[in-house]
Amino acid sequence: MGIPYVEQLAGKQAHCRTLLADHTSLQWLPPLAGRESGFRNKAKMVIGGTAQNPTIGILDADGHGVDLRKCGICSPGLRECFPVLADFIRQHRLTPYDVPRRSGELKHLIITESPDGDMMLRLVLRSEQLVPRIRKHLPGLLTALPQVKVVSANLLPEHKAVLEGDREIVLTEQSTLQMRVNDVSLHLRPQSFFQTNSEMAAALYRQGREWVNELAPSSVWDLYCGVGGFALHCAAPSRTVTGIETSSEAIVSARLSSGEAGLQGMQFKAGDATAFALAAEQSPELVIVNPPRRGIGKELCGWLESSDVEHVVYSSCNAQSLARDLAALPSFTARRARVLDMFPQTTHYETMVLLSRA
Repeated sequence: MGIPYVEQLAGKQAHCRTLLADHTSLQWLPPLAGRESGFRNKAKMVIGGTAQNPTIGILDADGHGVDLRKCGICSPGLRECFPVLADFIRQHRLTPYDVPRRSGELKHLIITESPDGDMMLRLVLRSEQLVPRIRKHLPGLLTALPQVKVVSANLLPEHKAVLEGDREIVLTEQSTLQMRVNDVSLHLRPQSFFQTNSEMAAALYRQGREWVNELAPSSVWDLYCGVGGFALHCAAPSRTVTGIETSSEAIVSARLSSGEAGLQGMQFKAGDATAFALAAEQSPELVIVNPPRRGIGKELCGWLESSDVEHVVYSSCNAQSLARDLAALPSFTARRARVLDMFPQTTHYETMVLLSRA
């Protein structure tokens, strides 16, 4: 922050080009700029302070709340919700969790906004103690925030530095948030992953679809598919597309989206991407990978090397692990690359690379 945005974007492009400098055949497409502010569609806020005076933001080094309700990277829609949620906490005595004392109940608020302005609200609690109270007063909150369509309570009983637990209690009749991206309607369930910048996610999926359609493979795997963003964008009448994701919640969402769209040749399975590839009897013509920051790793790189896969579309949120993985794929040539600024005002960015077997 504080660096002119043009310089931020140029710095990210230079950083990525340096990391991938060994790939001399790369054609670098122009970097894609993001909005400088108000771009984030998801707020993961720690609740601090007291029930009478809650903070919504982060904790300082001593575990005390720092309020970030006016954070400029959050969308205007998210920022409009924070005062209403603070009033809800105050009026109904939802005691914030005190990290140093290990007491209290309300740990986090996780809010996601769809491109249409609808919202999903998740309240992360230490136990079920507050659930009846939240359920009782939920109609009033939904009247104050009619854009909130999905509300759930997530239970995180352990005292550890994570944002959410495994158990989710949906409190509204609607259980998925519809995310309209380009011409595809995705469904987001409470524990499903979606890119935090809707505009750049749309650009990411358009770029992936453009490359895939240009190559026209008859079979595609979308590994680490999440709620099916790349897979659903790459659907075609003469193409089979298989999406693999560890989150069963995300797979339910992907299947729902595919079914609603009436798409043929689509298959989504919950499981580990590497394990799925290693156990498969046949390879697809093209593989899309969109892994977490650690990258796809040595084992999956080894499988790609020994497979019949002709092309790989690699979408990465960490250019360092991307460079490491590409070095482990000597049978493939990196043909095109593009930096997409998914995270303005930070050092992070997304990179897409198209690989073809040499």
